[in-house]
Amino acid sequence: MPEYLNIQPSPISLIESLREIGYSMETAIADIMDNSITSGASSIHLRFAWNTGEPWLAIIDDGSGMSSDEVTSAMRLGSSNPLNTRPEEDLGRFGLGLKTASFSQCRQLTVITRKQQQTSARKWDLDTITEKPDSGWNLHILSDEEIKGITEIDSIIDDFMSRESGTIVLWQKLDRLDNFDESGMGEKKLNSLINEARKHIELTFHRFLSFSRGKKSLRISINGDFLEAFNPFNPSNLATRELPEQKIYLHNEKITIQPYVLPHYNKVSREEYEKYAGDAGYLQNQGFYVYRNRRLIIKSTWFRLIPKEELTKLLRVRIDIPNTLDHLWKIDVKKANASPPESIRKQLKQIIHDIQDQGKQVYKQKGKRLRDSVKVPAWNRTATAGKIVYGINKTHPLITQLEEQLQSAQREQLKDVLLMLESLLSSRTIL
Repeated sequence: MPEYLNIQPSPISLIESLREIGYSMETAIADIMDNSITSGASSIHLRFAWNTGEPWLAIIDDGSGMSSDEVTSAMRLGSSNPLNTRPEEDLGRFGLGLKTASFSQCRQLTVITRKQQQTSARKWDLDTITEKPDSGWNLHILSDEEIKGITEIDSIIDDFMSRESGTIVLWQKLDRLDNFDESGMGEKKLNSLINEARKHIELTFHRFLSFSRGKKSLRISINGDFLEAFNPFNPSNLATRELPEQKIYLHNEKITIQPYVLPHYNKVSREEYEKYAGDAGYLQNQGFYVYRNRRLIIKSTWFRLIPKEELTKLLRVRIDIPNTLDHLWKIDVKKANASPPESIRKQLKQIIHDIQDQGKQVYKQKGKRLRDSVKVPAWNRTATAGKIVYGINKTHPLITQLEEQLQSAQREQLKDVLLMLESLLSSRTIL
């Protein structure tokens, strides 16, 4: 008869390893918000404070909450099997997100939840586990008095305890801030990370933040400031071209492909053009945007099917996949990466071939107009105060085309160069 040993993993060794999965602050926060959305929340409030060097962060929702047994299960690592069939709207997969996302940023995780007006709370403290390595996986059950003793949530706990349902995820002992021991630097780093998280959330959950038929909209705030959806396809602009939708099937599951060609520089204001360029610019932000249950998983990639080129930089393609295809698309724990199976890659390559000419057409037409406009004068000649003054024609097609390819700071540098050239010429004006 085979002989077996029941070997329990070392709690602190396993947890410290899980902390290094690779979450950033923004992906960790988004992972926690996935749970809130899956619980049916209509509002999610993120609160944070530097707290004189003891920073904390809390995510509060008005979702369905959890019972005592449910929150205990949720705090268990690997609380669900990724191979199990999930509800259609479920944004989770591995049963790890709450823990791994939280531990990647903090050493103390507290979850306070209400369901049917009953409150339950659990806490993991990695320092306690480290100090008592032989005690195993001891999860702290908090009493109502201990909950009310958490000073970080003083301002919200009374209101929360009066609700029918909801959940608070509280991070304390945030130990991953760079320059944490330098005066003022840790606080600046925290503010910077939250600002990046804001942009990430506005993009990742833009389809939840926007009203859509048959779907209730979601409200998300950070320290009381409500976020606005950022739709990377700019569909509300009449100059955006929405190309024909296509559908492909894998294991009888539908994958929807919706291509867009964003407006050319000359069709929108400078502010709008720069907004949709993003920090990385149009060249880097072209490509596929993969959504799983309306939640953005990965953005601006052609999956190495074609290179990113200047002539296709306005082309962005939305891909919608169901959560039933997670294993085939290799959705990772952080829900920040995906890779299509080979059969889908072949079909995507054909779709790219069919649509990329329409993305290039915008620039081909502009290029033709530029070639036709070589007779446009490069200089403006002005008679003033008895002098003939020459200035650069800043509306010349060659200059405007160059501006389109530059980011905001580079455009300002171009302006400075043109002004310098004009000043050199003005010193040689003809009397």
